[in-house]
Amino acid sequence: MSKLYKVAIIGFGNVGQGFTKILANKYELLNERFGVDIRIVAVCDLYKGSIADPDGLDPTMLISSIELDGDLKNMDAKYTGWTAKETIANSGANILIELAYTDLKTGEPALSHVKQALNNGMHVSMTNKGPVALAFPELRDIASKNNVQIGIEGTVMSGTPSLHLGNEMLLAAGIIQIQGILNGTTNYILGEMEAGLDYQVALIQAQALGYAEADPTGDVDGHDAAAKTVILANLFMDLELTLADIDCTGISQITSEDIAKASAQNKHWKLIGTVAKTKTGFIATVKPEMVNKDHPLASISGATNAITYSTELLGDITLIGPGAGRIETGYAVIEDILTIHKNS
Repeated sequence: MSKLYKVAIIGFGNVGQGFTKILANKYELLNERFGVDIRIVAVCDLYKGSIADPDGLDPTMLISSIELDGDLKNMDAKYTGWTAKETIANSGANILIELAYTDLKTGEPALSHVKQALNNGMHVSMTNKGPVALAFPELRDIASKNNVQIGIEGTVMSGTPSLHLGNEMLLAAGIIQIQGILNGTTNYILGEMEAGLDYQVALIQAQALGYAEADPTGDVDGHDAAAKTVILANLFMDLELTLADIDCTGISQITSEDIAKASAQNKHWKLIGTVAKTKTGFIATVKPEMVNKDHPLASISGATNAITYSTELLGDITLIGPGAGRIETGYAVIEDILTIHKNS
């Protein structure tokens, strides 16, 4: 017998729509193979509208409404117009999927949404880095007190199961260092510079392809990778770091001369997030590094992400996969729900 999970989605942009498309296409598989009956009972988006029905909203109709109208305002539903706070309180969901646009400096509004849901006895899945980078120990305590779980797979490498691998498979092997290419935008730009473009041209090209935002600061200055490094440090190194603890340098100062120098030494520039424990404390950095061609991360090209866990028992384990994308990150939510189901 399948277990019913009623989910409320806060934020219906690319990730929310990706998750909904997966559910529309894979509902039967998830129900029959994994024993989870996942039903969307509420969607709340600041711009696209807010609708709810305790019996469930048709995921195919949700996607059709977005494709036809650009929003959910013409879709029939039992309840409409709820705020995010009202949606969490009144939807009857037992899992909150928190996908709202969030300020990385404050974690808001997602941090307040997550706290409300956990205190209301709801599980949470989120792809927002802010609340996890800023307040994960606190959120974990609230979840424990309310006997619920937090899923955060999508916060580091999209749907690539980097956190699941580290947490479920490698902790017992003794993780002593983590290094990762955690931002696809910067990896793409460095690769294009290696192919002959200068920084500004490569950046404009990344923006044209949708890899970089109109304001690319969060990517190119290393802040996005730094937030992910904080998450990895706190999750796997038993540290309680904040963004202020990361020694962070971006790629905007890398020149064509730097690229040529690396090539002459048979090396590649990569923006690498590193965290490791030392005898006197810890190392936590995000910075451009020239890596040898035999380095596990040297061959990672384009907007692809990768992470290398260095362990006492197994040596280096490297996982490579997408770090962004509508379907890819939407799948991270599916992973979270399956993990919540497994551990319930």
